[in-house]
Amino acid sequence: MNYTCLKANQKVTETELVYDLNSLYDYFSRIPDTRSKLGKQYPLTLLLIWILLAKLAGQDKPSAIAEWVAHRQSLWIEYRLTPKAKTASHMTYRRVLAETVSCEALEDVLTRYHRQQLQEGEEIVLSLDGKTVRGTIPAEECQGIHLLAVYVPERGLVLAEAAVGRKENEIVVAPQVLKQVNLAGKIVIADALHTQKSFCQELVAAGAEYVLTAKGNQSHTRWAIEKLFVPEACNLQKGARLSRDFQSFVQIQKGHGRIEKRIILTSTRLNQYLDDWPGLAQVFRIEKLVWYAQGTRYTRTIRYGFTSLSPSQAGPERILTLVKEYWGIESGLHYRRDVTLQEDATRLTVGQAGHAMAIFNNLAIGLCLTHQQNVASARRYFDAFPRKALDLLLSANPRSL
Repeated sequence: MNYTCLKANQKVTETELVYDLNSLYDYFSRIPDTRSKLGKQYPLTLLLIWILLAKLAGQDKPSAIAEWVAHRQSLWIEYRLTPKAKTASHMTYRRVLAETVSCEALEDVLTRYHRQQLQEGEEIVLSLDGKTVRGTIPAEECQGIHLLAVYVPERGLVLAEAAVGRKENEIVVAPQVLKQVNLAGKIVIADALHTQKSFCQELVAAGAEYVLTAKGNQSHTRWAIEKLFVPEACNLQKGARLSRDFQSFVQIQKGHGRIEKRIILTSTRLNQYLDDWPGLAQVFRIEKLVWYAQGTRYTRTIRYGFTSLSPSQAGPERILTLVKEYWGIESGLHYRRDVTLQEDATRLTVGQAGHAMAIFNNLAIGLCLTHQQNVASARRYFDAFPRKALDLLLSANPRSL
């Protein structure tokens, strides 16, 4: 039986609710339903909408999702989502997540949905990083689902995501997940694991720029950059002028009981020496000093890296900002999934349930950020006003609401 009353944005009656073409509801309706017609009571699109509404309202486990939806049966009739006061059990949601929903199909429609939210010609920074969903680790095993995501820090959007197989690593999966994104004109930032010449070649060929760090996996490159900046770092400490082809920027920030000072040096002098790195235009050194406990103790870290952005495209201040934006995937996505949405505490080890729930977590964070920057506060708001959450799913442009 098909309980949904929703119609596309065309002629409808007074008993039907309108949704926009290219809205989330529209994209959800394109996901194939692999269930048998025998005994099927709820359309897949309706179940996905209920899961996402409950997620936006602060519910993270299938049992909590089922209870939240069931307690609001009258609302779904009022909103014309369904004509009957009947909702699904938690086992229905578990089966849908584990067996029915194809994570590849779900990722595909959401990639296309998010792509339409980004304006052509807009400068977009993409962070590439992976995360293990610890709630998917089976008992007596040490490895669960590991997902590699392409994230837009400024928007809180996961443009694409792919699972890393047990016998693979992120280096193998990175080209596959990046192919799902239009890289032309984008700036891609990744950790040292992806500092590979083949990776840079693929980005340059796709029309993208990159900002990468150099660590032990590229020991020769890191040694060359470190050696270049030794005399200039000493000159900077003494207050002397920098040599030609060197630039610097100092940033000081205070907050959360500590003082942070970042000093960045950039140079073009290694462009010829490191010409085997495709598109390389600058190298940089970032020194970070953090004082704690009213200056009684401090920590010091130094990071080296390089970029395809020329000095005219990105001076030292801009490069420092880009490197800091990369870590937005940790605080803006991974931390929120772990802490706010309790991803690692939610045990989903059957089938693709863990992967599917991680996709919904990504989506919920992005939608919450269209309302306000505090995701926990946004979820409390949507719990109090579920119609506001539904409007996000029915609109082709949630940021305009």
